[in-house]
Amino acid sequence: MWEQIRSNQWRSVVLAIAMGLVLIGVGYALGLYFADNGIIGVIFAIVLWVIMNMVALFQGDNILLSLSGARKIGPGDHPRLYNIVEEMQIAAGLEKMPDVYIIDDQALNAFAVGRDKNKAAVAVTAGLLARLNRDELQGVIAHEMAHIKNRDVLLMAVTSVMLGTIVILSWYASRMMIFGGSGGSRRDSGGGGGGQAIIMLIALALVILAPIFAQLIYFAISRKREYLADASGALFTRYPEGLASALEKIASSTQPLKSANQATAPMYIMNPFRQKGKPAADLSSTHPPISERIRILRSMGGASLTDYNKAYSQVHRGGGSILGASALAAAPKAPIKHAPNKSGFVQDDETNELQRARETSDALWRLNNYSTINCKCGTRLRVPPDFKGTSVKCPHCGTANSVA
Repeated sequence: MWEQIRSNQWRSVVLAIAMGLVLIGVGYALGLYFADNGIIGVIFAIVLWVIMNMVALFQGDNILLSLSGARKIGPGDHPRLYNIVEEMQIAAGLEKMPDVYIIDDQALNAFAVGRDKNKAAVAVTAGLLARLNRDELQGVIAHEMAHIKNRDVLLMAVTSVMLGTIVILSWYASRMMIFGGSGGSRRDSGGGGGGQAIIMLIALALVILAPIFAQLIYFAISRKREYLADASGALFTRYPEGLASALEKIASSTQPLKSANQATAPMYIMNPFRQKGKPAADLSSTHPPISERIRILRSMGGASLTDYNKAYSQVHRGGGSILGASALAAAPKAPIKHAPNKSGFVQDDETNELQRARETSDALWRLNNYSTINCKCGTRLRVPPDFKGTSVKCPHCGTANSVA
């Protein structure tokens, strides 16, 4: 397993270098166009990239969590979620418990971020907590734990910063070239207008195409890792059906994730973009086909990496292998935990969807420092932290409830 992880890391390094070369190409084109010196543009692009990578390395996880609107929770805020994260931390063999966050969004999704295994976090949406039962939620958390253990999270943060740098440079530069006309008078005065025009067209083409190339490279990094995270997640839970059922529910959801963007999309368990009012489609550039991932998990005869690799070869178009031969040779056998119950799941679903939604909303109210007043008619009243009055009138029975 570790050999396969190292192999994926080396491939990712190669892809990251390719993204760096694209960035250098953009910088050179900009320097050539605006300063008649490509080296100046390369230096500027590298300096900008280094600064942004330092930000990504030390504050990238906080930035991504903040952009998603995630709120950190403790053991008492959402016991079911926190307990599952603890279970999967032990199953994954991680020394430190990742921080746990909830995103106040009704879309169904989750992601993991972090600098390394000792500084990581898992974030799930409120919609996911309401819709998934314990087995399904455990499968999702196991998938995210796999990203942490396989050391995907830092690389994805760094490459997202590099992609953002390329896109920002290209966006502003293309508009300055088209609308600004910078450097035109100096080039006109120096003659050689035909040669300069060719340079301008090449520079403009490179600036426009660079974000597309970088995006393709970025997607190549993320798709392969999703398969490995699915395989590891099935191994951690010893129950592939839990993750398969969770992916099925997430795919059927018609709610788009409000806080996601193109740079962060590959970090989620499933592509967060979809046409409003429609379920997710198989055609996603950031993730492998949803139906294929589900079929692989449901084709597994056991829960080991070898079982996943065999199922992958059967289901994946063109066959092939997702894991190396040496990794498979060292992979221990891992039978599925035990036969599912009547509902189709190993563990009984101790709460229904309404109860799960109430559990999550209560946690979010507490995180936002709202206090709760229980009216004698059974209505639960939420009082904001900045409320100045001394009583709250119940909208159902009209009782004036005092605010302590």
